[in-house]
Amino acid sequence: MWKLGNYEINGKVVLGPMAGFTSSGYREFMAPFGVDVCVTEMVSDMGLFYGNKETKSYIDYQNIKPVTGVQLFGHDPEDMKRGALISLNINKDIQFFDINMGCPVPKVTKTGAGSCLMKDPKLCGEIVRAIKSVTTLPVTAKIRLGWDEKSINYFEVIKELESAGVDMIAIHARTKKQLYTGEPDFELIRDLRTKMTVPLVVSGNIYTLDDAIKALEITKADAVMVARGGIGNPYLCTQINEYFKTGNRLVNPTLDDQIKWCIELADFLIKEKGEAKAMMVYRSIAPKFFNGFPNAKQVKVALATKLVSRDSLVAILEEYKANITISDNFDYKVSKD
Repeated sequence: MWKLGNYEINGKVVLGPMAGFTSSGYREFMAPFGVDVCVTEMVSDMGLFYGNKETKSYIDYQNIKPVTGVQLFGHDPEDMKRGALISLNINKDIQFFDINMGCPVPKVTKTGAGSCLMKDPKLCGEIVRAIKSVTTLPVTAKIRLGWDEKSINYFEVIKELESAGVDMIAIHARTKKQLYTGEPDFELIRDLRTKMTVPLVVSGNIYTLDDAIKALEITKADAVMVARGGIGNPYLCTQINEYFKTGNRLVNPTLDDQIKWCIELADFLIKEKGEAKAMMVYRSIAPKFFNGFPNAKQVKVALATKLVSRDSLVAILEEYKANITISDNFDYKVSKD
């Protein structure tokens, strides 16, 4: 068990925020699989100031079982403080704020936000202090190793954040320059949790149970952040939690499991967004449920190009199942496609 502010967290999985993916419907779907903490999509402080409807929609959610926080991004402490207050006026059920100090995407960093903040460790601390001055909710931060291989300064940033009263830190074990390429360097942050005073969550290429085991053993972190590795593979969260509770390795899901969950997630998104919009979004999600299964190319192409309704989803999946035979000893393997 570990604590996020006053919240007791019993599991090892935090659902990572992903723009375009981790909407309220997606988070609600993932909750029963063993997600104990989750974070909204990135919320722009400027978008909140100007009343952008889409920005506000990220915050206007009903509270669900996992401890759920709003992830704010910006670069000015006063603006971020105002963003937090506006967020609380929109939704009284927010349970914590997460500050995005790790996004490497140029459209974010060119504004001085995201991983650009790590160039100024003191500013990172000032942002946390500013938000904590207007709320008693926990404030967390997501960072990276540094800007590039010549400016690895994650520990300096961590110390500034701890001094400012941060309640938890998540670190993606790549630099900004790496974006999402190459392998995360967990060795660089070996035993990091033992050098910190607040909980640590580690992130980067958590696609399998063994990825999670390796990351936690090396860093001694309290939990892993599952992001891209959980898209189409929600059972990964269950496998991680079960292993760290009992030592048991749960077998990988069957094709029937994946089809069932694929349809269930579609239903959550339809309820949230309406059928037409949900199916357009789902074209980038549904194919990932069939990574690693034999003869899946055709069904993945169909899901990516022909989804227009729930009925079309069911028809595509039924056709795939009818035309495939999986041997009893087939070993499902997660693909990073």
